[in-house]
Amino acid sequence: MALEVHRVLDAVWRIESARIIAGVARIVRDVGLAEELAQDALVAALEQWPRAGIPDNPAAWLSSVARMRAIDAIRRNDALARKRDALARDAERTMATAADDPAAYAAEEIHDDVLRLIFIAAHPVLAVDARVALTLRLVGGLTTEEIARAFLTPLATVQQRIVRAKRTLAAARVPFELPPPAERAARLGTVLDVIYLIFNEGYAATAGDTWMRPALCEDALRLGRVLAALVPDDGEVLGLIALLELQHSRARARVGADGAPILLADQDRGRWDRLHIARGLAALTRAEACGEPLGPFALQAAIAACHARARTLAETDWERIVALYDALFALQPSPVVALNRAVAIAMADGPAAALPLVDALAEDPALRAYHWLPSVRGDLLARLGRHDEARGAFEQAAFLARNPQERALLAARARR
Repeated sequence: MALEVHRVLDAVWRIESARIIAGVARIVRDVGLAEELAQDALVAALEQWPRAGIPDNPAAWLSSVARMRAIDAIRRNDALARKRDALARDAERTMATAADDPAAYAAEEIHDDVLRLIFIAAHPVLAVDARVALTLRLVGGLTTEEIARAFLTPLATVQQRIVRAKRTLAAARVPFELPPPAERAARLGTVLDVIYLIFNEGYAATAGDTWMRPALCEDALRLGRVLAALVPDDGEVLGLIALLELQHSRARARVGADGAPILLADQDRGRWDRLHIARGLAALTRAEACGEPLGPFALQAAIAACHARARTLAETDWERIVALYDALFALQPSPVVALNRAVAIAMADGPAAALPLVDALAEDPALRAYHWLPSVRGDLLARLGRHDEARGAFEQAAFLARNPQERALLAARARR
């Protein structure tokens, strides 16, 4: 029973943690305290569920317990005495509703709560890297290790950023509310980055037993659509939505029946979701019609559109993709963008043209533990007939990979 409880709690927390924390934060007005109270609810579940059984609606149970802990915390805090009665009555009404209907908490303004949480974590009182790390932790449900992996940053650095960010928000007494329109623009870039990183972790998980975490992809898409309704005429918001829709269209074709990853070149494009593609292309058209130069997300969406429009790998317009990567690199000169650009050059001009570019990137400290660098290098070497070197590159990539599905894929490439 204990093993089953751990399994259910892990699944529920990954899917529902942002909603639970956001709901508690609306009561206590402190994101750090809200996360602690939500964690307390997890501990309570670990103590009670093995004896009492797993509730019919585990997420509602966790939310109820966390909010009751929030009410108790408010009553104990003399500094909130003036707000105590009003806040407690409001929270108790919420709990009474949830008691009558365990799923009722899901009918609240959950979307607004989660979006508020993102904008709060993106507050300009925090440094940009702290904003992103905190939001991924609270909203994305990512572990600090996953965040460190996503940013190619030491684990201890990420942990410090998150702790300091919570303290800073509490000290600044940041209100739990959506900022007025004039302030949203200053936070919008961080919000977009975070939604994309949540999606990306779901699209290719850095760790865990599965290569994809579809719930994270769906959460990111939902948040993006809510944001697009809030900011309907922003080219980068539309670009992000286009990118997520186009990327998500491939979800069914990216994993085999055994859970093994299927890379783009080997995917059955007949399994790509045409509805997501249509939505993505429509959003990209709207982004292009905004009359401003395309930003990073819109450029990535344009790259994804090249793949979506091609019926086969051979029909892909690689020259246009290279040009789009050139424009993207001019805006975001990151080593990962440079690596993706090298892949496109290999497809457009052949592996010999791309190999020197990839070899040069091996000197970049940020990519030393990035398993896709030796993987790309191995693919180029194999296409050039340098099989012994290719095997070594794939073995290095498999060693660096943290996700077991990716590791198995790369090890199989090494054996071949």
